[in-house]
Amino acid sequence: MLRYFLAVAEELHFGRAAARLHIAQPSLSAQIQKLERGLGTPLFMRTSRHVELTVAGRAFLDEARVVLAATERAVERARLAGAGLAGTVRLGYAPPASFETLPALLAAVANDSPNVTVVPTEHFSAEAPARLVAGEIDVGLVLHPERMNGIESEPLRAEPVAAVLSVSHPLAGAKSIRLADLADETLLLFPRELAPAYYDRIIGAFERASINPRVSALRNPAGSLARLLNVREVGLIPASFAFHLAEAQDGIVARHVVRPKILAEWSILWSAGISSAAVARFLDSARRCAADNGWLPKHRRAQTAAPLAR
Repeated sequence: MLRYFLAVAEELHFGRAAARLHIAQPSLSAQIQKLERGLGTPLFMRTSRHVELTVAGRAFLDEARVVLAATERAVERARLAGAGLAGTVRLGYAPPASFETLPALLAAVANDSPNVTVVPTEHFSAEAPARLVAGEIDVGLVLHPERMNGIESEPLRAEPVAAVLSVSHPLAGAKSIRLADLADETLLLFPRELAPAYYDRIIGAFERASINPRVSALRNPAGSLARLLNVREVGLIPASFAFHLAEAQDGIVARHVVRPKILAEWSILWSAGISSAAVARFLDSARRCAADNGWLPKHRRAQTAAPLAR
């Protein structure tokens, strides 16, 4: 009925409005009269030669346009959602993804599926599986996920671990840092309870090199790293995060860790049995993003090539 009103209000002629709507003029007049009865006030002043909006009609016109536009958007969004082209994905991500991995992933989803809304929230890697099971998030982006019943995972990116240290540290002038160079240093690492498998990966690399490192907890990466300016501590974090921090914070440098290289592995998690077409499209975009950016070795890419969205 709003569409009928708008046609008459814009044409100010019942005959032209009826032709525009492809209905008979008497039917259009009956619909307008029914609307006016429902509102309890006339919307048009009519004569044999002239149609004009009343004060109430002019007021109703502005609101009717807003309501009709909103209705059309809702109808289109419902159509897109039904076709798997729209929806909302709640993404829980670990903090070190913030400066490279997450932006690239969000850009890929926006490019592939502009009607899919991603709502990102920050969680530590160890929290993501439980949040998925509880239905608090739809997808997790985490470091070295723990296995959990009902949760599926897939590798997204493998990036080197880098060292972050004060510019006054004796190792700051090196182009890269060997694990053996860190034997007498205190390491800043994420606490094991926040990213258990990531922590174990780093400690395991030291143990295989017959090094028993001293470890200090890195609970708030950006805040804790300020301490590197005055003490001999070395943060070990994913390279994309490390080099961003070195650029953003005066007095800190980042260096790649070599001999051996340690890899930080990012994965995407979701509940077994994909909950929505929007989630499936998100996962497809994540795969394409990983392939386009060369985030995984070729043999790992082959394992994740099959798309989920239909």
